[in-house]
Amino acid sequence: MCDDPWVNDLRFRSATEADLAALVRLRDDAARWMLTRGVTGQWRPGELDEDHFRRVMAHGEVWLAEAGGRVAGAWELWWADEAAWGPQPPVAGYVHRLMVDRGVAEPGTGRLLLRAAEHRVAAVGRTCVRLDCLAANAQLNAYYQNAGYRVVGRKEGKPQPGGAPKSFTLLEKEIQQRTRADTGEPLPHGHRVHQW
Repeated sequence: MCDDPWVNDLRFRSATEADLAALVRLRDDAARWMLTRGVTGQWRPGELDEDHFRRVMAHGEVWLAEAGGRVAGAWELWWADEAAWGPQPPVAGYVHRLMVDRGVAEPGTGRLLLRAAEHRVAAVGRTCVRLDCLAANAQLNAYYQNAGYRVVGRKEGKPQPGGAPKSFTLLEKEIQQRTRADTGEPLPHGHRVHQW
């Protein structure tokens, strides 16, 4: 949980089974929002169901951001992503499905979610955050680059849920490992990671 009252009144927590319907709604709403803005090659409503998020929770993490008791956003955090990155040493966390509810979230919430994911990755001792972005979505690629991510490659023909394979830009950001201020030791797994 994020107890910092200055973070846009957002509170972060791990998603649970009780959040599955809200995650599907959030993803579908984000897909509809993209479509209304002419982004047609990325997400489609109905593509992912509760089982998708249940599987991610079993092998990675799903995080929720809440504002005023309502879900304002979410993201998935994976500890490996061979489909996009191939076999890699365990130095990175992989952010997927960064989503905000535009009816609840204030402007800038997406950046706060990214920052929270970066803090979580650092808290478990990894030094890099990676993500992939649809290569054809120039606006989203620029968004991540403006958030400090650098392009490190491209993945052609990545399989997609319920659709044809697509090409993705691979981006990463080096992060500082968080330490205890008093000892300089790394923070343990499960430490409250959203203190900024």
